[in-house]
Amino acid sequence: MPKRFYKHKLLLDENMAARQLFPRLNERFDVKHIRDDLNHGGDPDPAVYDLAIAQGRIVITVNGQDFRELVQTQDGAGVIDLPANWTRAQVDTKLAALLMRHGPAYFAGHYRTLATEQTA
Repeated sequence: MPKRFYKHKLLLDENMAARQLFPRLNERFDVKHIRDDLNHGGDPDPAVYDLAIAQGRIVITVNGQDFRELVQTQDGAGVIDLPANWTRAQVDTKLAALLMRHGPAYFAGHYRTLATEQTA
């Protein structure tokens, strides 16, 4: 039986490009940008993480180490750390593929990093 699709809710950190530049992610998931969509630009990382918890979102960032210590419980928001040198196309493709493969339990309260993957 094929895996059931889950529409993840994503929160792009301020260091990420605008959500409109990630067509695959926007087509498949509920994506918001902390600065552009929610008007919380300049908020410290703990405030961004708290907002992600309140809205049930996964934080997407390229400075995951700043969020790593904030992720402590299964009830918390997940964090996905991306390589800073990935192009927007790589982020769009690889992140969409990761999210399609896993349900919410895989991310909730976990720090996941793609920063160790090879860039092609």
